[in-house]
Amino acid sequence: MKKNHFSIILTLALLATTLVGFRVLDQEPTSYQWKQITTVESVVPAGLGRSRMITVDSEGKMEEVKMKNFFSISGINFGNVRENDQSITDKITELGEEGWELHTVTPGVYGADKSTGIFITRYLFRKKN
Repeated sequence: MKKNHFSIILTLALLATTLVGFRVLDQEPTSYQWKQITTVESVVPAGLGRSRMITVDSEGKMEEVKMKNFFSISGINFGNVRENDQSITDKITELGEEGWELHTVTPGVYGADKSTGIFITRYLFRKKN
Protein backbone atom coordinates (compact mmCIF):
# COMPACT_ATOMS: atom_id res chain seq x y z
CA MET A 1 0.00 0.00 0.00
CA LYS A 2 2.86 2.40 0.79
CA LYS A 3 4.31 1.81 -2.69
CA ASN A 4 0.98 2.82 -4.22
CA HIS A 5 0.86 6.13 -2.26
CA PHE A 6 4.42 6.89 -3.26
CA SER A 7 3.62 6.25 -6.93
CA ILE A 8 0.56 8.49 -6.80
CA ILE A 9 2.49 11.31 -5.08
CA LEU A 10 5.37 10.99 -7.56
CA THR A 11 2.97 11.04 -10.52
CA LEU A 12 1.18 14.13 -9.19
CA ALA A 13 4.50 15.90 -8.56
CA LEU A 14 5.71 15.15 -12.10
CA LEU A 15 2.38 16.29 -13.56
CA ALA A 16 2.49 19.56 -11.59
CA THR A 17 6.09 20.21 -12.64
CA THR A 18 5.21 19.58 -16.28
CA LEU A 19 2.21 21.92 -16.16
CA VAL A 20 4.26 24.68 -14.52
CA GLY A 21 6.97 24.19 -17.15
CA PHE A 22 4.46 24.55 -20.00
CA ARG A 23 3.02 27.66 -18.34
CA VAL A 24 6.47 29.28 -18.16
CA LEU A 25 7.25 28.41 -21.79
CA ASP A 26 3.88 29.77 -22.87
CA GLN A 27 4.59 33.29 -21.57
CA GLU A 28 5.74 35.98 -23.97
CA PRO A 29 9.04 37.70 -23.20
CA THR A 30 8.69 41.09 -21.56
CA SER A 31 9.83 44.06 -23.60
CA TYR A 32 10.92 47.31 -22.00
CA GLN A 33 11.43 50.96 -22.77
CA TRP A 34 14.74 52.27 -21.44
CA LYS A 35 15.78 55.65 -20.09
CA GLN A 36 19.16 56.67 -18.74
CA ILE A 37 20.04 59.49 -16.36
CA THR A 38 23.70 60.49 -16.04
CA THR A 39 24.89 62.86 -13.34
CA VAL A 40 28.28 64.51 -13.72
CA GLU A 41 29.37 66.31 -10.56
CA SER A 42 32.54 68.38 -10.73
CA VAL A 43 35.11 68.73 -7.98
CA VAL A 44 36.84 71.69 -9.67
CA PRO A 45 37.00 74.47 -7.06
CA ALA A 46 35.47 77.95 -7.25
CA GLY A 47 32.58 76.94 -9.52
CA LEU A 48 34.86 76.55 -12.54
CA GLY A 49 33.71 72.99 -13.27
CA ARG A 50 30.45 72.01 -14.91
CA SER A 51 27.99 69.72 -13.20
CA ARG A 52 24.96 68.37 -15.04
CA MET A 53 22.14 65.85 -14.95
CA ILE A 54 21.55 64.47 -18.44
CA THR A 55 18.47 62.44 -19.33
CA VAL A 56 18.32 60.40 -22.52
CA ASP A 57 15.26 58.38 -23.46
CA SER A 58 15.02 55.35 -25.76
CA GLU A 59 14.38 57.63 -28.75
CA GLY A 60 17.58 59.65 -28.14
CA LYS A 61 15.82 62.76 -26.82
CA MET A 62 18.12 64.55 -24.36
CA GLU A 63 17.38 66.88 -21.44
CA GLU A 64 20.20 68.66 -19.58
CA VAL A 65 19.79 70.19 -16.10
CA LYS A 66 22.50 72.25 -14.41
CA MET A 67 23.73 71.03 -11.04
CA LYS A 68 26.07 72.54 -8.44
CA ASN A 69 29.80 71.83 -8.15
CA PHE A 70 30.91 70.01 -5.01
CA PHE A 71 33.56 72.59 -4.17
CA SER A 72 33.51 76.34 -3.69
CA ILE A 73 36.58 78.53 -3.12
CA SER A 74 36.76 77.51 0.56
CA GLY A 75 36.41 73.73 0.02
CA ILE A 76 33.58 71.24 -0.14
CA ASN A 77 30.20 72.91 -0.18
CA PHE A 78 27.72 70.64 1.60
CA GLY A 79 24.84 72.89 0.56
CA ASN A 80 25.67 72.13 -3.07
CA VAL A 81 25.92 68.41 -2.31
CA ARG A 82 22.49 68.56 -0.64
CA GLU A 83 20.96 70.44 -3.60
CA ASN A 84 22.37 67.90 -6.05
CA ASP A 85 21.07 65.01 -3.94
CA GLN A 86 17.63 66.65 -3.86
CA SER A 87 17.64 67.15 -7.65
CA ILE A 88 18.56 63.50 -8.22
CA THR A 89 15.97 62.26 -5.71
CA ASP A 90 13.29 64.47 -7.29
CA LYS A 91 14.09 63.04 -10.74
CA ILE A 92 14.00 59.43 -9.49
CA THR A 93 10.67 60.13 -7.75
CA GLU A 94 9.23 61.74 -10.89
CA LEU A 95 10.23 58.77 -13.04
CA GLY A 96 8.89 56.30 -10.47
CA GLU A 97 5.52 58.06 -10.54
CA GLU A 98 5.56 57.71 -14.35
CA GLY A 99 6.00 53.95 -14.00
CA TRP A 100 9.76 53.74 -14.50
CA GLU A 101 11.69 51.20 -12.42
CA LEU A 102 15.27 51.93 -11.37
CA HIS A 103 17.12 48.96 -12.86
CA THR A 104 20.86 49.66 -12.46
CA VAL A 105 23.07 52.31 -10.87
CA THR A 106 26.70 52.57 -12.02
CA PRO A 107 29.05 55.01 -10.25
CA GLY A 108 32.45 56.14 -11.46
CA VAL A 109 35.20 58.64 -10.80
CA TYR A 110 37.38 60.37 -13.35
CA GLY A 111 40.61 62.22 -12.61
CA ALA A 112 43.23 61.32 -10.07
CA ASP A 113 44.04 64.97 -9.39
CA LYS A 114 41.72 66.41 -6.75
CA SER A 115 41.37 69.69 -8.65
CA THR A 116 40.18 68.22 -11.97
CA GLY A 117 38.03 65.22 -11.14
CA ILE A 118 34.38 64.40 -11.62
CA PHE A 119 31.94 61.96 -10.07
CA ILE A 120 29.74 60.34 -12.67
CA THR A 121 26.73 58.16 -11.91
CA ARG A 122 24.50 56.45 -14.43
CA TYR A 123 20.95 55.49 -13.49
CA LEU A 124 19.27 53.08 -15.92
CA PHE A 125 15.48 52.89 -15.76
CA ARG A 126 13.07 50.56 -17.49
CA LYS A 127 9.33 50.45 -18.04
CA LYS A 128 7.28 47.58 -19.44
CA ASN A 129 5.75 48.20 -22.86
